[in-house]
Amino acid sequence: MSLTVQFYTMLAMIAMGSFFGASLDTYNRFLKRGKRKRWIIFLNDILFWMLQGLVIFYILFLVNQGEVRFYIFIALVCGFSFYQALLKGIYAKLLEAIIQVVATVWIFFIRFLNGLIISPLKWIVILVVSIFIGIGKVLLGLVQIGLKVLLWIVKVIITPIKWIGKGLWRLFPKKVKFAVERFWTSFAGKLKHSKNKLINGMKWLYTRFKRKP
Repeated sequence: MSLTVQFYTMLAMIAMGSFFGASLDTYNRFLKRGKRKRWIIFLNDILFWMLQGLVIFYILFLVNQGEVRFYIFIALVCGFSFYQALLKGIYAKLLEAIIQVVATVWIFFIRFLNGLIISPLKWIVILVVSIFIGIGKVLLGLVQIGLKVLLWIVKVIITPIKWIGKGLWRLFPKKVKFAVERFWTSFAGKLKHSKNKLINGMKWLYTRFKRKP
């Protein structure tokens, strides 16, 4: 490895040490360890350290084909110390400012989206539903009025027929009336007897099927 490559490797590892310090502060800022469960913190820590290791090795591979030397670790520690001493405060303020800007833009976007699309769409849906409900109520009222008119017409038609039937029934001889009444009583009794038989048969079948294991 030439001196130029070693020099570039040192600079790259110092930069990666500072990058690691900034990444660690960013990770702790968003993780909020006091509000997380231990197993979530454990998994996130493993993923964080694996990602940092892969990034550092990738940069090292680009600079010197991935050759690991002792001075590389010293350069990483120097870069991390440089960040902690000089850049940590500046980066923390910059990170908070970026978070505030992103949060403000996000809130504005949500409010804009809600005012431009969601709220009008919601009112349109409410209006359409209200119109359909109103039309349904009107149609239901018309149907009810129509049924009432139809029942009134049927009643008007049936009432004279009923009066005529009663008048004709009075003109029939008593023997005919008695025969008709007897036939109707007999028919009603047979109908009731058949109904009772059907009910008893269904009960018998139900008990038979119920007793089977």
